[in-house]
Amino acid sequence: MLQTRITELFGIKHPVIQGGMQWVGFAGLVSAVSNAGALGILTALSQPTPEDLVKEIEKTRGMTDQPFGVNLTILPTINPPPYEEYAQAIVGSGVKIVETAGRSPEPFMELFKEYDVKVIHKCTSVRHALKAQAVGVDAITIDGFECAGHPGEDDIPSLVLLPQAVEALDIPVAGCGGFSDGKSLVAALALGGEAIVMGTRFMATKEAGVHQNVKDKMKEADELSTNLMFRTMHNTARVFKNSVSNEVVEIESTGEATFEDVKDLVAGQRGRVVFEEGDLEHGIWSAGISVARVKDIPTCEEMVSRLVADAKNIIDDRLQSVKAS
Repeated sequence: MLQTRITELFGIKHPVIQGGMQWVGFAGLVSAVSNAGALGILTALSQPTPEDLVKEIEKTRGMTDQPFGVNLTILPTINPPPYEEYAQAIVGSGVKIVETAGRSPEPFMELFKEYDVKVIHKCTSVRHALKAQAVGVDAITIDGFECAGHPGEDDIPSLVLLPQAVEALDIPVAGCGGFSDGKSLVAALALGGEAIVMGTRFMATKEAGVHQNVKDKMKEADELSTNLMFRTMHNTARVFKNSVSNEVVEIESTGEATFEDVKDLVAGQRGRVVFEEGDLEHGIWSAGISVARVKDIPTCEEMVSRLVADAKNIIDDRLQSVKAS
């Protein structure tokens, strides 16, 4: 077994965490990840109401007796969801692990601490990680430039960002962005990380509730299969390369585009149709560069077991054979 401060903190068998993913982090996938010895993460805002979140938590609990968490992403929007009600639903359901992302979790920390909830906060920079540590989170996920979704605006890859964060912080750090297999787990551990967070790789598993067309397309991908959108708007997002994301990038290339010019193309409901119906050109959908490392569609149990076994073999055999002179 590979034991770290993160496995001890969350009571999990392996230092592997499933990232919270909109329209993907449902009970079926989350329970399968947790049953495989990793940490599954439900996505709160994939549920239309806090009451629906409570039901999804109970559904997950009925499918696994292992630890799992809930992602609460706090973003500035014109019509924000009732974040406080979602937070109350989480603690009221007895969930003991929360992944926060977006804005600072500070407004919710008193509530989470009152209910003895462990908080892992997702950051894209060391400066934000230090602020999160200061408000009392228990661990940090540091997102390198390779990650799906929003990697921040500093463009620092995991190879540099992860050790920078580890050296700056006292609390444990998990690496996210480009991690997908045993090789990358060993790399993260060598860089000082105490777990890896994978979103893209867990999408390409049998239990992930996304259409088979999406999974098959991921198997065909290479390292050039993602686009970076919203660069000119200083809100960079990494998504799978298709006709829709290509169009957004083209509109941005004029240098004068505003969000109004692309909002219909990037609507979240269009991306949801991609996952549910398998129309790969209907909308945008998130994927990290690690999509290039997707070669098959295993069960979560098969994938996690293989990943950990490969990591152990690298540590025991490959690294032992490399001798310093």
